[in-house]
Amino acid sequence: MTQDDQGQGAFTAATGRGLENDQGKPRYLAYQRELIGRHCGRSVLEVGAGLGEFADGYRGADRYVVTDVDPGAVERMKERFADRSEMEVRQFDIDGQTELDKPVESLIAINVLEHIEDDVEALRLLAKSVTANGNIVLFVPGYQQLYGEFDRKVGHFRRYTPTTVTAAAQAAGLTVEVAKPVNFLGAFAWWAAVRKGGAGAPNPKLVAIYDRFVVPVTKAIEKGVKVPFGQSVLCVARKTEG
Repeated sequence: MTQDDQGQGAFTAATGRGLENDQGKPRYLAYQRELIGRHCGRSVLEVGAGLGEFADGYRGADRYVVTDVDPGAVERMKERFADRSEMEVRQFDIDGQTELDKPVESLIAINVLEHIEDDVEALRLLAKSVTANGNIVLFVPGYQQLYGEFDRKVGHFRRYTPTTVTAAAQAAGLTVEVAKPVNFLGAFAWWAAVRKGGAGAPNPKLVAIYDRFVVPVTKAIEKGVKVPFGQSVLCVARKTEG
């Protein structure tokens, strides 16, 4: 991976404390947990967790290893999860520590893969920490047509479609079981704000309005309809070899 440090550095700077912070989006986070949690087993590794916003509301795991490449974020998460016995907080760098000593049934990577130039090699390395027949659950930005100033600012190499994330996972030796767009209405809001409006950072007031009023509608739509595109793409890939 030739520019992983650049991608991981941008990821570290953004996640949990800057532009990609999920604070102030409780309904969106709850919807993410619903979409992702159904594909996870009793042991979970989350890579690039920032300050642990997703993990904070996640329940049902006997073991949840929450990680980030940034030492400051790791220390904050140690404080955050000090009273939860199932939580393990570690510093985890795809280029450095690439394998858990005790593999997990499920790996979660939310808004991580797009920061790494060689995404196929990253998936191969991450799969080492997953048991045979375990799942790697990816939640990535959707559709290159939505790529804008925000993506450039936080170090995104790309946005994905179900086809392109499937291709990356298959090239890494994984079997893709789910690849679909999510957050259908969010794609329109993103296009208006980032592509047409040129926004380089989310407006907290608009984010709060979107979370309160639009996310519940999006969730209801996506429960009953297969949407043609979305702001994000969900991919569930199974590791078929030990």
